[in-house]
Amino acid sequence: MTMLVGRQAPKINAPAVLPDGSFIDNYSWPEGKYVVIVFYPLDFTFVCPSELIALDHRVAELKAKNVEVISVSIDSHFTHNAWRNTPIDKGGIGHVQYTMVADLTHSIAQNFGVEHPEKGVAFRGTFLLDKKGVVRHMVVNDLPLGRNMDEIGRMVDALAYFEEHGEVCPAGWKKGDKGMKASTAGVAEYLAKNSDKL
Repeated sequence: MTMLVGRQAPKINAPAVLPDGSFIDNYSWPEGKYVVIVFYPLDFTFVCPSELIALDHRVAELKAKNVEVISVSIDSHFTHNAWRNTPIDKGGIGHVQYTMVADLTHSIAQNFGVEHPEKGVAFRGTFLLDKKGVVRHMVVNDLPLGRNMDEIGRMVDALAYFEEHGEVCPAGWKKGDKGMKASTAGVAEYLAKNSDKL
């Protein structure tokens, strides 16, 4: 798997279904905002709808943080839309309010290093891009392991805090917590006051 953290995210030009249900043939990552990319194996499966619905429940909060949310699987944008139009109580995901990208050639999953070597679907990969398109966070789960979508918001907050204050975010940091100066004195000061809370 390619380690993308600290590198420019691979560019895309792919079909997608937009939040309003319309189609676009040449979607690419937006510029000038944070981007969260959520890879998942397949539409109309089992763990996937729980993750994508959980993601949708957090879209308004993420958009308020200047985040564009995008999901990617190897299904077509037509299949994505059919899944969006299937009621949740029938195994669908409803009208999710984020863009769903079609990776029919598998090239996006391959370029991000998340394609399963035997099954040809994407692992459950999550990527956070900064406003310049650099990957700042990634986590990849095996197929049976669903993600905690709250972690996405925490990572966005941590990145925004670092960018604004220049301080690093220690273990378990959440919005409202103190950061740490990236120095020997800074870590000593932080641990003296906070080690019992870690």
